[in-house]
Amino acid sequence: MIIAREKRKQNIVEYLLYMFQVEDTIRACKFNMDLLEEKVFTQYKVSGSKQQEIRDWYADMMVMMHEENTRYVGHISLLTGLIKELNDLHKRLLLNDPGSAYADQYRLAKPNIISFEQKLGRQSVNEVDTCLNALYALLLLKLQRKEVSADTLEAMQTFSKLLAMLAEAFKRVEEGTSEA
Repeated sequence: MIIAREKRKQNIVEYLLYMFQVEDTIRACKFNMDLLEEKVFTQYKVSGSKQQEIRDWYADMMVMMHEENTRYVGHISLLTGLIKELNDLHKRLLLNDPGSAYADQYRLAKPNIISFEQKLGRQSVNEVDTCLNALYALLLLKLQRKEVSADTLEAMQTFSKLLAMLAEAFKRVEEGTSEA
């Protein structure tokens, strides 16, 4: 919750990837608060009231995951809504300025987006969703200390750069300094 709040303010993409990890952590702990306490909450060096706030936040996440039928797979609507909002901004950026640095980066990422979707054997919800899922998959591979090919790392770099630019544009829109 503390980390999520900071990431949400600073970088929407980092926030989403962090929240994917929170969802998976809850799943890995089988929605067991005692296990979450042991594996997660003890890592936070905060006062008792903050500990309770973190515990309540995770409990709320678990409720949302149950109510929204994302107990085993998928993301809560809060996150899918943000992904849709990001994808809408992505489309506006491409439409409003096809000669921009963002559009140039998109052209570099596009073949990798298509390739990643083909490897999944399905088309993702949208292109931003594809990039986020690819980067999250890379994060999981790194956490498992699995080897990742140079070609995959290069493709992921195109996603990372595109999403970094998109996150900056999103932040400007939220701050009211851009309409995109």
